[in-house]
Amino acid sequence: MGRSHECDYPPSILGLPQCSRPRIDVTGSSRDIDERVKSSASQGLSLYDVDGPRLRELAPDVILTQTQCEVCAVSLKDVEAAVCGMLGVAARLVSLHPNSLADLWRDIRLVASELGVAERGETLVGRLADRLSRLQAATLVLNSRPRVACLEWLDPLMAAGNWVPELVDIAGGENLFGTAGLHSPWMDWDDLIAADPEVIVALPCGWDIAKASLELAPLVSRPGWSEMQAVRSGRVYVTDGNQYFNRPGPRLVESAEILAEMFHPGKFDFGHAGIAWKVFPEVLS
Repeated sequence: MGRSHECDYPPSILGLPQCSRPRIDVTGSSRDIDERVKSSASQGLSLYDVDGPRLRELAPDVILTQTQCEVCAVSLKDVEAAVCGMLGVAARLVSLHPNSLADLWRDIRLVASELGVAERGETLVGRLADRLSRLQAATLVLNSRPRVACLEWLDPLMAAGNWVPELVDIAGGENLFGTAGLHSPWMDWDDLIAADPEVIVALPCGWDIAKASLELAPLVSRPGWSEMQAVRSGRVYVTDGNQYFNRPGPRLVESAEILAEMFHPGKFDFGHAGIAWKVFPEVLS
C-alpha cells in the first residue's frame, strides 16, 4: 500500500504513496554525505522522517522496517515513533536485521509467515539457495581465485562487510577486507595499497554505476593507485550497488553472479555485463 523513499524495485511500485523522506541533503560527494551523516549522528538526530499522517490514512496491517543500519534506511525507532502517534491503527511492525545470507533466508521466511504465505517463503529461499550452491560448485573447481577488495564507500574508504564477503567466496574470489556477518569497516588508503588486490569492485551504498564512477575517479590521482595489480591489469569494476549489493533481498543471488562474471571472465556470463557492472574507467568515456 505504501513504500519508503528508497524503495524503487520493481518499477511498478513507484506509483505507491511514499511514506518517508531523508532529513539531510543526500546530494553531493562521498565526503559531503559522510560529513552530514556524522554531524546528525553526533547530535543524536535521526536521518529520516516517517510520514505518520500518511500511514494513518493508509491504515496498513503490516509495516516492514529494519534494524540493520540506521544510515541506509528508515530505522525501527523512527517507525515506532510514527506508529505511536497514529490513533486507531494497529499495524504489526515486522523488523528485519540481516547481516549475513543466513539472516536473509530467515527474514524472507519471517516476512512470508507474517503475511500468511509461509510456504511461498520456503519455496523462494530454496530456489535462491540452490542458485548460489550451483554457482559455488562451479567456482570451486576453478584453478584461480583472485584477491578482491570490495569498496562500499569511497571518501572516506569503507570496505564491504555483512553478506558481501560470502558473495565473494561463492563467486570464486578471495575477500581481502570486511568480515562476513559483521558491519562494513572503515579502511585506510595505505591498507588498500599494501594489500595490492588483483580485483577492485566499487559498490557504493545507494549509488548507481554513473554516480559511483564519478566518485571513484578522484582516487586515480592518489599515491599508489597506478601501481596496484587491479589497475595495471584493467580489473577495476564499478557496479550498481544500489540495486544489487547494498540490498539484502533476492537480488543478492544476482550480485554473486555479477562477481563471478568479473572474477572469471569468459567462464561465466549471466547477462549482467554493461547493465549491472562496467569496467572502470571506460565507463567515464
